[in-house]
This record gives sequence, structure tokens and C-alpha cells, in this order.
Amino acid sequence: MAKEQAYGANPIAQRKTDLYKKEYVHSFVRKWDELIDWDARATSEGDFFINLMKERGVKRVLDVATGTGFHSIRLLKAGFEVTSADGSPEMLAQAFENARRAGFILQTIHADWRWLSRDIHNKYDAVICLGNSLTHLFSEQDRRKALAEFYTALKHDGVLILDQRNYDGILDNGFTSKHVYYYCGDNVSAEPEYVDEGLARFRYRFPDNSEYHLNMFPLRKEYVRNLMGQVGFQQIKTYGDFQETHRIEDPDFFIHVAEKLYKNEERSQKVDIASTYSQTVETARTYYNSTDADRFYATIWGGEDIHIGLYEQESDTIADASRRTVETMASMLQDLGPRTRVLDIGSGYGGSARYLVKAFGCHVGCLNLSEIQNKRNRELNIRDGLSLAINVVDGNFEDIPLPDDSVDIVWSQDAILHSGNKKKVFEEVHRVLAQGGQFIFTDPMQSETCPKDALTPILERIHLDSLGSVQYYKELLLGLGFKEVAISDHSKQLANHYGRVLKEVEANTFNLSRVCSDEYVERMKIGLQHWVDGGKAGNLKWGILHFQKT
Repeated sequence: MAKEQAYGANPIAQRKTDLYKKEYVHSFVRKWDELIDWDARATSEGDFFINLMKERGVKRVLDVATGTGFHSIRLLKAGFEVTSADGSPEMLAQAFENARRAGFILQTIHADWRWLSRDIHNKYDAVICLGNSLTHLFSEQDRRKALAEFYTALKHDGVLILDQRNYDGILDNGFTSKHVYYYCGDNVSAEPEYVDEGLARFRYRFPDNSEYHLNMFPLRKEYVRNLMGQVGFQQIKTYGDFQETHRIEDPDFFIHVAEKLYKNEERSQKVDIASTYSQTVETARTYYNSTDADRFYATIWGGEDIHIGLYEQESDTIADASRRTVETMASMLQDLGPRTRVLDIGSGYGGSARYLVKAFGCHVGCLNLSEIQNKRNRELNIRDGLSLAINVVDGNFEDIPLPDDSVDIVWSQDAILHSGNKKKVFEEVHRVLAQGGQFIFTDPMQSETCPKDALTPILERIHLDSLGSVQYYKELLLGLGFKEVAISDHSKQLANHYGRVLKEVEANTFNLSRVCSDEYVERMKIGLQHWVDGGKAGNLKWGILHFQKT
């Protein structure tokens, strides 16, 4: 691997496909992530690619232009199975290290697209070729061969997602860039130094005044679309800067979505994740996805921790008490550190995850059924620069999308009550925990002495048949092979907490009326009073339960 880029006496004469192997020198690769700015890019593209694939039931993805791993790692975090290929061993090495820091072991393959089937023998639901990568191929024969190899790597109903810079705009009108989508690094520039119909030579400048170049073939949009059709792709839809092209006049980048399926064929694996939820879980999902609920929790709880708090004095705010619960739970766990893999089931807005990452350096997965809450969670993670350490996944804890023995700690706060099959939840927790792993959770529960119909007003409001109890949970967990570590009873805090929330609602009725419906607020007041009454009557229990997989 050369230490410096070398283009000879006439750089614009260098127009061969294999040139990229010499362009990605070690020092340039080390700066590539500075050019991209992962958090800024994640914010710009959102879940565009993730949603495209989820809509098509994609599970297995081949990333043929891995680079330093941005999309491979994002897709791993979203629960996809990813194989990461690239023609640059230097890029793959950096990608592997980036993935390791994010808590993943990347499956990497050093491969040339023109002979991809020589190195890759599996079939995939999706092939992605992102980062303006096809532009490195200078001959039409090489481009045809590469696209044909991508086609071959796909299952019969697979999809190719390929992006390219808007070279049409550069060739026809000159270069302009909003610098918003792909190259988002602060004080980093990426702009053409020379352009003709056969070459776009781009210059990349960094804050330390270092400078690098890439020689690329300026692909026109319709040429790429036609080429895809000629190698066999049937349906090709093109987006501009993550929007349908008719909605934007001059995008920086085009994204082509090319299907193997003919228009009259049906996709065999198209899956709506929510359609697999039980009725009880779907009821909870619908509630937490509602505008009223989202705005209420953001206004009253502050949109960070939305769980029952531990109050030490009357002046404690809901946010402070809620954070004290998180701190207390964390203090009960053993060996929290940078190597710890945590799964938070029913993670809400992700406040606990951010605390664990900031305080202990853990890697945290957030599994939550509300897409609205998950969107806010991702935004807050990006705001705090934690998107690499926290993986937010849409899903439910009755069917955890993780392999066996894959996490060290499962964490949950006031969420398991929303399952109609609590035994299934605990079985899933046991399955994904590694040997010796810890399970710590809180949950509103009924007391052992609770009269039969005493909780009917509460249960009817939250659409449940029953609540668990300390004894019921303990018997289930011991039967699955857990051992009890500690059970801390904080039942008085339940009435304290809901009483405090009720006071906040009454004190902020005017502000709430501006963001929530009056009907929702009134029903919330009634529901909160039921929780307070049930707690004071001794019919409800709440505490921290800590178990370990033996």
C-alpha cells in the first residue's frame, strides 16, 4: 500500500478502473470518517435505506462498497445480517475497527466487483452499493460486469440500492453542493478540480490543510438506469437526496432502487413487523405512537426518562427522581464497563441507554415497540454524539431480534406489564443473555393481598387482564434457570410518583391543552388518580428485581 497518492505528471490522463486501489492510501482512509461525519450523515439520511429494506422484508444484505463501514454498521444496528465487501483492504481494515468499537464483529470480504461471484457464494435479499462508488469503474465493460455480478448475488426477488453523485448537474451546469447529505464533515470540502465527459477529478481538503484527490467517471443518471435494465433489473425507481426525483430540481445525489421482480410478481418475504405483534403489544404500540401520548410524556416527563422515579424529598422533580431510579439500578449491577453489552427492552426515549453509555461506556441496544419514541431516541443519541454506541431497533420483547447468548445485561423499566405473555418475554430474555448475564427490571405489579376486582379501573384503562406480582415473576424466572440476586421493594414510590405526575398535569393544564387533546388530559387525570389510590390501598407493588442467568 502506497503512503501517498501518485498520479504522475498528467493526473487527468489517469482513467483506469484499478486506479482506486492506489488512491485510497492509508492517510486518506484515516481521514475518510472526518470527511463523512457519521452523526451528521445519519441525521441527513435518517432511516431512508433501513425503511426501504424493511418494506421489502430484507434480512440478509451484501454491502459491496463498505468503505469505512458507515452503512454496514447502521444496518447491523437495525437488526440486518450484513456481509461487508470492498475492493480496498485499507478501507475494510478501518471498517472492521469502527465496527469493533460499536460492538460488532464485521464479516468482511476483500473482493473485486467484476469477479464478485468468485469470492461470494451466498444469495442476498439486498445488495447495496453506496457512497458514489460505481463511479470508480471507467470502462462500460467493467460497469456491465459489476452490475451483472450484483444481480447474480441477489435472490429471485432481491433489490439493488445504488447511489451516485448528480454528475448531470455538474457536467451541464457546473458544480454546486448543499453539503448536507453525504459529505457532512465540518470544515471539509469535496469539489471537482477538473471535469469532462470522461473524468471528474475531485479534490478533498481537510482542516489540517492536507489534500487528496479521486479520479472518477462522471455517470449520467439515465445512463445508469439504462445499464441496470440491460443487465436484467426490471423495476427501477430513482430518488434525489432521499426524495422522489419529481420533488426536487437539482439534487446532490441520486439513489437508484432496482428490483429483480417483474411488476406482476409478488414479493414472497414482504413483512410488516407490527403485523406479528400480539394484540396486547399492538394496543400498547398504538397508544405510545399517538400524538397525545408522545407530547404528554415529552411535556411532563421531559422526554428523557419516562419511568417511575425514586423520590427522596417533596421538592424532587419528576426528571430527577426518574434519573435516580436509573442510577440506583446501575449501581446494583456487576462489572459495568466498555465491554458490557446491554439490551434495554421497552426503552422509551432511551434515557437509560444514554446514561449507561456516558457513565460506563457500555454498548446498548434499545428495543422498543413505538416508532415515534424510537425516532426521538435516535435524534437524542445523535444530539449527544452517541449514535455509534446505541442501537435503536423497532420491535417487541416477545420476539427479541438477537442471537442466543448475545448480551451481558437485559434492562427494563415499567414495560413488561404491557405484554400479554410475560413468560414468553422472560424466555426471550433468558435466551439472549450470555451465561452469568444479569436481568434487572422494574414493573408496576399487584400485591399478593390485592382483592380480585380492586384493580379493574387501572386494567381497563391500560387494556390489560392482569398485572404480574413479585411472587409470580420470581417463580417464572427461577423456573427458567435464573437465580435471585436482589429484590428491592419501593412500593411507596409508585403512589408518590403518580401523585407527583398528577400535580404536574393539574399545574400545567393550559400548556398541555396546547399540545394534547382535552379528552386525553382528562382521561389521564382519572387514570393517574387510580394508580395513586391503588398504591395507597396497598394493592400495588413496585420495586427493582435483579436476577442472574445460571
